[in-house]
Amino acid sequence: MPHLLLVEDDADIRTGLEQHLKREGFTVSAFESGREALKFIGQSSSGQVPRLDVALLDLTLPDVDGLDVLRAIRADGPTRTLPVVLVTARNEEIDRVLGLELGADDYISKPFSSRELVARLRAILRRAAFIDQTGKQQQLSFGNITVDLDMHIARVDGESLDFTRREFELLAYFLQNPRRVLSREKILQQVWGLEYLGESRTIDAHVRRVRAKLGDAAALIETVVGVGYRLGSVDA
Repeated sequence: MPHLLLVEDDADIRTGLEQHLKREGFTVSAFESGREALKFIGQSSSGQVPRLDVALLDLTLPDVDGLDVLRAIRADGPTRTLPVVLVTARNEEIDRVLGLELGADDYISKPFSSRELVARLRAILRRAAFIDQTGKQQQLSFGNITVDLDMHIARVDGESLDFTRREFELLAYFLQNPRRVLSREKILQQVWGLEYLGESRTIDAHVRRVRAKLGDAAALIETVVGVGYRLGSVDA
């Protein structure tokens, strides 16, 4: 059963979510504060408690900001690629965008249906399992960018880059489709999964992060206005 970290300060919401998720086949470790969650994350990283498979993180917490919890997850080696879904209020657009910039995989706004939440979680888990189990043993390259799918390493001019799991998958997808115009919808389906229910702005946030880490090679990823993105010019 997938092990889910639930961080929600509202006791009624937390209890309701925990009960529903358990009925849906999840093992749930639930906490009301960011500090409790961070302590548990550390225990999971060190093997003191079972490994986490996904996290559901409320941005509005009473002690530590939810974004700080996300930063801690992304900064820790063992949890750096942990899928994270943010729970936000509808008026927290800035926080949602920042959360995506920091490496969140998805977000869902309150109020939300339990059915939609479970669909999002299962889609993310299926995608993560697929990436872990493909066992690809090939390298991709374009210009001065290379990606080793087996070792999960991306390089520019031979220098390794620090990508999250989703950033790596996005870059690899570009390299698998050089000079092809990829719509945001197509990228969502292929990188996030066919059942992904998020918004296309998720793509833009992740592309910005990938470009920032590529340095001068960022220019290879072109924006096709009104459509999506392309790796490399058709005239090159």
